[in-house]
Amino acid sequence: MTKPKMAMSDQMAAMIRHLRQEVPGCVAAGVVDMATGMLLSFETTENHPSEVLDLLAGATMDLFQGRTVTMIEDIFKERRGISSSEHYFQEILVNSTNLTHLFIRNNHHEDVVAVVVCPKSVNIGMLFASARRVVRDHGGA
Repeated sequence: MTKPKMAMSDQMAAMIRHLRQEVPGCVAAGVVDMATGMLLSFETTENHPSEVLDLLAGATMDLFQGRTVTMIEDIFKERRGISSSEHYFQEILVNSTNLTHLFIRNNHHEDVVAVVVCPKSVNIGMLFASARRVVRDHGGA
């Protein structure tokens, strides 16, 4: 018996909830839809100005699909004779003054990028392993 398919918003809320539970020290998690440029859902331990949350989706799109990034991908595809629309950049780690931000593309829905924020003291290996597992487990939901 197959389990009923969850609505996309429910899938994203479940992924965020599991990221917050499973990633050590996670202080915030969100999901960005790269097709629409919208922040689909977000949970944080602190209040953030709405302007910052509004800009998160745009910043994520710039990181993964900005003009220069797209040009780099196109050059590599051309040189390697690849004609697929697959994106090369799958994960990006950004360290700010006090925080570590992991942006990770969903393997099954490449237009979905999960964002995980932890204190800068986080064990990077555990961050990647935990976030990858959660994103993978929620990829085909």
